[in-house]
Amino acid sequence: MSAKRPVDLNELLPQVMTGIDGLKATYGSWDQHPSTHADPEKVHAVLGELIERLDDNFPYFHPQYAGQMLKPPHPVATAAYLATMQLNPNNHSIDASRATTAMEHEVLDQLAAMFDYPAEYMGHLTWSGTTANLEALWISREIAPGKAIAHSADAHYTHSRMGEVLGIDTVGIPTDAAGRMELEALERELATGRIGVVVATLGTTGLGAVDPLADIIPLARRYGARIHVDTAYGGFFAIIADELAPETARHFRAIKDADSVVVDPHKHGLQPYGCGAVLFNDQSILRYYHHESPYTYFASTERHFGEIQLECSRAGASAAALWATLRVFPLTKEGLGGIVLPGYRAAQQWHALIEESDILQPYQRPEIDIITYLPRVRSMAELDRTSHAIFEMAADTTRPQQTHLATYVVKPEQLRARGIDLEVDAPTGRIMRSVLMKPEHEPLIAEMHHHVSMWSRRAYAATHDGASPASEEAPVG
Repeated sequence: MSAKRPVDLNELLPQVMTGIDGLKATYGSWDQHPSTHADPEKVHAVLGELIERLDDNFPYFHPQYAGQMLKPPHPVATAAYLATMQLNPNNHSIDASRATTAMEHEVLDQLAAMFDYPAEYMGHLTWSGTTANLEALWISREIAPGKAIAHSADAHYTHSRMGEVLGIDTVGIPTDAAGRMELEALERELATGRIGVVVATLGTTGLGAVDPLADIIPLARRYGARIHVDTAYGGFFAIIADELAPETARHFRAIKDADSVVVDPHKHGLQPYGCGAVLFNDQSILRYYHHESPYTYFASTERHFGEIQLECSRAGASAAALWATLRVFPLTKEGLGGIVLPGYRAAQQWHALIEESDILQPYQRPEIDIITYLPRVRSMAELDRTSHAIFEMAADTTRPQQTHLATYVVKPEQLRARGIDLEVDAPTGRIMRSVLMKPEHEPLIAEMHHHVSMWSRRAYAATHDGASPASEEAPVG
């Protein structure tokens, strides 16, 4: 086997373009209809304008972008998607996607094995985690009509939104000082008998917190509720569970006992948007899918994805891209796990640096690759002003020096629960949040910490009439 090296998309494109052209040629040539012709000069001008318009973006592809959950797809995924989209298969039916339907089954088997789901699982890819969660919650509604959804108060807003779509109530369960669902509060709700499904989030989108799934499952079972796992963001950390904190790992290993699970390959799976997935741990839920389409399913007697999903048309290119990626980076600790693990290490490394900082302090210890922290200030209003100034200053400089971060809104009681007591002169305040999901973040942590500390000092001075934190009595916290 040849030595590994960076994969250049420009090297892959001739192979896939030539290959697809050759495939098309086997069916004979044909003339494109004149209605599809275009002026080459205009086409080049439009594409040139497109590149200019795309410049009005943050550098989501760059490791100095640590704001939201965005990373570039791997060149293998991009090349596979581009190759397949030229044929434009629709994974709604085998008739419209013979090859990519088979690829989707293969990648689903791998995702199910990653969670240690049984061979009799049921599932499919989706356009997004939102759609995947909607389907799991819809099944729960069909099984327990009229009953509510319980989810962490820090869970993604999709659950309350999908509750509105489905016409069922949702209940936000309070979280503890680590951002995890409180078991006692959950049991009080379960004891009312009105909860049909408990949604456990393994990797909340705000804090990266991991709900105590291994403890939620027996509790929910005792009260007859289903368990759905939303690990759209954190799911691929199951591959490196052995590297996580023991308690965090215990909850990832418990996914196998949940009724359903959602994961997004377009997060840590190196895929372009959109590629989500929903899996159920048995096929009994198939009875809730009622579907007739007399003009669609005629080329195969096998079950079509369109018969077992809420969505209809879906890009076969999405399945092909994930299939190709997992052939190169399998769902093992040495494969894709080797790409996920550096982000976890980066978060632990930066957390340790922040613990020793005189200008910054941690909000809570990271469980996966999302880190939260705040400037050392005295009041909620100061916290909000200074954090916002850090956010703006870090990005408002020449491009090679930019550091793109994000903020997270907290309440005074959430800070107090973590040992940070500020004067309450505002109901909320922003803290800092960084998503370290690119493996390239790991070697840059010392530099990023230096830059963020520098901008924090300048932001403090700008919001405190030029004063330095070191020139005053140490802030509370």
